[in-house]
Parts: sequence; structure tokens; C-alpha cells
Amino acid sequence: MTPPTPSAAAPLEVTDESVDTSPAPSTPKGNESRSPGRLAWNRFKRDRTGVISACIVIFFFLIAICAPLISALYGKNPYDQYGQEIPGLLNDAGFPIKANGGIDGDFWFGVEPSMGRDVFTFLIYGIRTSLLIATATTLLVTVIGVIVGITAGYLGGRTDFIIGRIIDILLSFPSTLFFIAFMPVVYGLFVAPDEEIPTSLRATCLILVLTAFGWASIARLLRGQVLALREREFVEAAKVTGASPARIIFKELLPNLWTPILIQSTLMLPAFVTAEAGLAFLGVGIIDPTPDWGVMIQRGATFYTDDITFMIFPGVSMIIFVLAFNLLGDSVRDALDPKSKR
Repeated sequence: MTPPTPSAAAPLEVTDESVDTSPAPSTPKGNESRSPGRLAWNRFKRDRTGVISACIVIFFFLIAICAPLISALYGKNPYDQYGQEIPGLLNDAGFPIKANGGIDGDFWFGVEPSMGRDVFTFLIYGIRTSLLIATATTLLVTVIGVIVGITAGYLGGRTDFIIGRIIDILLSFPSTLFFIAFMPVVYGLFVAPDEEIPTSLRATCLILVLTAFGWASIARLLRGQVLALREREFVEAAKVTGASPARIIFKELLPNLWTPILIQSTLMLPAFVTAEAGLAFLGVGIIDPTPDWGVMIQRGATFYTDDITFMIFPGVSMIIFVLAFNLLGDSVRDALDPKSKR
């Protein structure tokens, strides 16, 4: 008699307790665990144009911040007239004797025609002046534009109508012509016509006037954004729960507006750099002997037929900075909003 064989259909049970049958913990894949800011930063790092532009912009700002230190290490300043104090630098006509604007080991970028100032220190201090005015103006314009734009868009009604008409009026002004005509009036409010205008007052008035006519564009953009956002479900839900207007603005609306605010700011700063330099070139902004990009280009335009070297350095440096900042603004826009690819 043979013993019974196990049925083929009978399941085999595994009783090894060492085998862990618990489900493996779920691990986030790809971009699930990354914040929107982290994702934008990763996209920006992959943009070679944006990274190079950011390095150039940072370099210019470091030059502006460290201008006094660089000048001290270099051993010269932008105010002394070395060409008139040191023989052998300028000829009888006031132009550098040496080739290429007098460039040598002592004067890296040469000497200025006529007055004989050092071009290198005049340039780095000029970058400092221009970037200081443009950066201060950009910050003020951004703050005012954000406040006005959100207020108009969120409150709506009569408030939105009044602010909208003010914005339309400001945007209709021919800004350059108005600056030329209005800047002397602004100076006359603080200083008598026969008194010399301090450089600090000129810079302050430039910042105020540029700010007064610069906030309208960003305010109009944010107003339109807020008009669309205030009808969204999350804003309506916040209102139903009894959230105050301040909480709705700062907790619900403002976090959704950082992208247009940042993009507009990066595009406005180079525009203010060129506007400030243009006013200095026309003689209604910063004037000689204060170092400034516009002052250097104005002085260089006087001598370019005989010696173009003095005009090359401020012109090329301004083109590089403005181009780099504009490319940086485009890269920031693409990183924050990947749907808007160039």
C-alpha cells in the first residue's frame, strides 16, 4: 500500500518569518518632493545663457560695491587730474601722448583728454553711481507698483477706476521730454537758481522723478493679475471662512504674484540704467565731475573724432551690463514660467 501523495492543487505555505512582507515605503519620484522655487532654480541652472548673464551682473555689482577698495589698491582716484599734474601724459592739444588713449601699466584704461583724469577709476565709480540710482529706483517702483496694483485690482469699483485713469495719464507722458523740462523745476524747489546743486540732491531728485513715472506699468500688470485671481476658488473660500482683506492679499494673492513681480523688476533695472545715463548725457541728471556712465559718454562724445578710447570703455561696459541683465530677465521668466519658452 503506497502512501497518499499531496494534491497538486493544494497550495504550499511559506512559514519563513524572516521574509518581510510589509509594503515598501513609497518614495517620491522626480519632482514630487520639490518645491516650486526648487524646480525654478533647477531650470535656471540648466540655462547656460542665464547663468553666464547672472555672473556678469554679479561682477558689475561687485565692482560697484568695491569701487573704493579697488581705487585704494590701484592707487588713484577719479577726481585728480593726473594729465595736468604729471608731465608727459597729455600733449599741447590736451590729448594723450601715448597710443590708445594713454593706456600703460600706470593707467590701465588710459587718461581722459583735456582734464587728464584716470579712466579706470572714473569708470568703476561711474558704474557705482549709475547702479545705485537704478537699483534704488527699481526697489521703490516695485514697492509702489505692487501696492497700487493689488489695491486697484482687489478693491475694484471706484478705486480701480480712479487708479486706472492715473495710470493711463502717467503712461501717456513722453517721459524723456518731460524729464528734460521738469528736472530743473524739481531742482529749483530745493536750491536757489544761483546756487550749486549738490550731487546727493541730484541723485535723490532723479530717483524720485524716475519712480514717480515708473511705477505705472508694473501697477497695471499686477492689477490685471489680481482681477483674474480674486475670482478664483481659493480666494472665494478664504472670504467664506471670514479671512480679512489683509490676510487674503498677503496669504492668497501675493504668493501668486511673485513671478510677474520678479520678472518685471529684472527688466526694469537695465531700463533705469539707460534712462539715468541718458539724462546725464543731456545734462539734466548727474553732471561732471561726478563719475557716471552718462557723464563719461557725454565727455567721450566731445573727443571721439580725435580719440575714441575714452568713449569705448563706458559704452562697451554699459552695453554688456544692459544686455546681460535683459538676458537674465528672460532666463528668470523661463525658469519661473516654463510654458513661456523663448
